[in-house]
Amino acid sequence: LQAMSGTEQDWLALRPQEPSPSQCCGGGCKPCIYDLYEKELAQWERAKAKQDKSLLVEKKEQSNNSRLNPDTFTAFSVSSVEQLTEDTYQYKFELPGNSSLQLSLGQHIVLRGVVNGLEVQRAYTPISPGNAGGYFEVLIKCYEAGLMSQYIKTWKKGDVVFWRGPFGGFPYQPNKHGELLMLASGTGLAPMLPILQSITDDEEDETFVTLVGCFPTFDKIYLKPLLQDLARYWNIRIFYVLSQETSLEKLPWSYQENTYTGRLNEDLMKTIINSCRRQPFVLICGSSAFNEDMTRFLKAAGIEENSCFVF
Repeated sequence: LQAMSGTEQDWLALRPQEPSPSQCCGGGCKPCIYDLYEKELAQWERAKAKQDKSLLVEKKEQSNNSRLNPDTFTAFSVSSVEQLTEDTYQYKFELPGNSSLQLSLGQHIVLRGVVNGLEVQRAYTPISPGNAGGYFEVLIKCYEAGLMSQYIKTWKKGDVVFWRGPFGGFPYQPNKHGELLMLASGTGLAPMLPILQSITDDEEDETFVTLVGCFPTFDKIYLKPLLQDLARYWNIRIFYVLSQETSLEKLPWSYQENTYTGRLNEDLMKTIINSCRRQPFVLICGSSAFNEDMTRFLKAAGIEENSCFVF
């Protein structure tokens, strides 16, 4: 491309837009959307100083290869939509050929949506194994008033949506911890699943796992068949804590002995920790209020901060 000079007006139109707070997913991504803005701004300033618009072209070309990239959004197409509960959905996305996202355990990716002209970004953790070929799956809870939820609810098979990543994750190593205690509230289950599956897939990995899933009611437990399968492994135990159920009598008998009603409080936390076979390393994922409560209860139960990881 040959160098093109342009008027001030043209250059201003090409200047990258500073992100609004709604565009930051708050997931602590590196690079964050603000880092990307700084990078694009520097690129724009260089191009403007040289009066050469071709210097801006490279960032447009990068995102067309369908590889996930932390710096640029990549298009993926929705291959199926499955409603799991009244407000939670499982979305499956196509990957070219038999390629995989190559995520390490518990990593999240960032979705970009545009609602009423406002760009919004949110972080989600794929629940499919990181090496799943040809697809990945994401568990998403839609909120009545959520901006991103309004966008997500419109998705149907064949729609194209934009993701970037991966970010974060838990550096899991087989047999490093005697027992993992996973505390998950609602869709906080998502980062736990790839770790659980990697443990059950590896015959050499003898890590014990106690998963505590917190949900409002029995009907709102996601992915029951998958969780039932995982609970059949000798080293996996799964408990449910149902905050809005008052009695266990209506539950199927197979759930009655490992389900508690009410909230996961300090006493129940101590009971669960005492039932662990070894001193656990704890993984926590839920709302910020849930994460704070769990950290407090663990401290009261004598679990040190360096024995916890919050997604």
